[in-house]
Amino acid sequence: MDASHSRSRARRLLPHLTAGVCAAVLVSGCSDPASGSPEAEPSKPASASGTAGDLQNDYQTVIKNVLPSVVQIDATGSLGSGVVYDSKGHIVTNAHVVGNEKAFKVTVATGEKVQRASLVSTYPDQDLAVIKLDSVPDGLKPAKFGDSEKVEVGQIVLAMGSPLGLSSSVTQGIVSAVGRTVSESRAGGGTGATIANMVQTSAAINPGNSGGALVNLDSEVIGIPTLAAVDPELGDSAAPGIGFAIPVSMVRTVADQIIKSGRVTDSGRAALNITGRTVVDENYQPAGVALVSVPKGGAAEKAGLRVGDIVTGIDGTPVTTITSLSEALASDKPGQKVTVTYLRDGAEKTAEVELGEI
Repeated sequence: MDASHSRSRARRLLPHLTAGVCAAVLVSGCSDPASGSPEAEPSKPASASGTAGDLQNDYQTVIKNVLPSVVQIDATGSLGSGVVYDSKGHIVTNAHVVGNEKAFKVTVATGEKVQRASLVSTYPDQDLAVIKLDSVPDGLKPAKFGDSEKVEVGQIVLAMGSPLGLSSSVTQGIVSAVGRTVSESRAGGGTGATIANMVQTSAAINPGNSGGALVNLDSEVIGIPTLAAVDPELGDSAAPGIGFAIPVSMVRTVADQIIKSGRVTDSGRAALNITGRTVVDENYQPAGVALVSVPKGGAAEKAGLRVGDIVTGIDGTPVTTITSLSEALASDKPGQKVTVTYLRDGAEKTAEVELGEI
C-alpha cells in the first residue's frame, strides 16, 4: 500500500473550487520574498527583512519557536497532525484526523517520546477536535495563537505538520485569499463540513498536514491546515498551491468550548432547522433541496415552510444541493433574517426566515 493511502485521511476540496488554480499560482509566483529588491522593502512587514539571509533567519526563528508545539497524531490506520493548545496537554486537530477513534499515540514533531492521548470531543460540523495527553510531559510547549482579523493577503506563512508521516516537515507560501467558504468531501472518512472564512494559502498542504499549524512570521498560529484543492482535469490530483486552513478565531471558539464543557455548546452557525434532500429536474440536474422534516419551533416552521417545499435560493443565491444550502448559510449568524425562495406545488414563493442555530 503506498504512503498516500496508508496515512492521513487528508480532505479534498469539491471540484467547483478548482477554477482558482491559475490565480493562486500567479499570486504565489509573484510573492517570492527572496527576489525582492531594496526598493520594495518599505512595503514588507517589519519581521520580513529585505535580504534573503535575513528572511532565512526569520524562517528559522519561526520554526524553532513553533515546531515543538506541533505534534504527529497516530490513529488506527491514519496519521495526522495537531497543535498543543495549552499547558494542560490539550491538543487541537481536525475531526477527520481523529475519525471515530478514542485513543491516540502522539509524538512531538521534534521526535521526542511517544505519548498517549484520549479524545475530549470532536465537532465534525467545523472539522475540529480536541484530544488530551494522558500524562503531560515536562517542557510541553503550547503554541501562540494569533488574531484572524490581522490575517491579510500576501503575508508570508509556513505550514507545519507530518505530511505522509514525515514529521517536522515545513513548507512556505503566502496567504492567497481570506474569507473562503469551502465544502469538504465525505469520501474516505471526510466530515462533509461546510466551513466559512477559511484562509487560502499557497504553502503546500499534503496528506498528513491536516490538523497542523499555519504560522505567520511572528510565530503565531493563524489557522489549522485542513484540505487541499483537487483538479479533476488532472485525475483529481492535488491542484498546486491551493490549500485551506480553518481560521484561528474558529479554532479558539470551538476548542475553548470543548475544553470547558466537553462539547460545543454554542456553534454560532446559522441553520434553517430542517432535514432535506437534494432533488433533480427533468434533466437529472440538481434543482433544489426538498424539505423532508420541519421540526416544530424551528426557524423554517416558524416562517411557514413545510414538508414537501423545495428551497431554491437564499437571499438571491441559488440553492441546488444540500451542500450549496450549507454554503449559502455558512457566513450567516443565528437570529439573522434571510429571504428563502422555494417551490410549493410548482409555484415559486418567498418567506422571510429568522435563522436558527445548528
